[in-house]
Amino acid sequence: MISGLKQPGNDIDVYLSPLIEDLKLMWDQGVEVFDEFANETFKLHAMLFCTINDFPTYGNLSGYSVKGYKACPICEEDTASQQLKHGRKIVYLRHQRFLRSHNPYRSLKKVFNGHQETNGPPTPLTGVEIYEKVNNIDHTFDK
Repeated sequence: MISGLKQPGNDIDVYLSPLIEDLKLMWDQGVEVFDEFANETFKLHAMLFCTINDFPTYGNLSGYSVKGYKACPICEEDTASQQLKHGRKIVYLRHQRFLRSHNPYRSLKKVFNGHQETNGPPTPLTGVEIYEKVNNIDHTFDK
């Protein structure tokens, strides 16, 4: 979206302010929308639930920490991570748990972390659980 050597970082709100204003309107007040099937209008309330972007941009846009031991937004507390023995880099493990249960890659110990993966992926959060996590977030759109 924004190319060049100097990315806006946390100042990206300048570029996104029109979208943010529209989203605030749709969440707080809603907008009148015509339903062709029912032949009536209704008030639509909406929110931006997810975006598709690279990991650093994900952290910048969402405020989610994309560094550290629990950086995976899917696994969260169940993130399998470890610090490399001869460095400070953190690596993330157990990705083969997202494969189907009989996939041959699940049993390749040597190629991955020395363990056969028997667990499945983490259970996705329900809508209620997501709402409880974000319900009390107080965020000011600023640097």
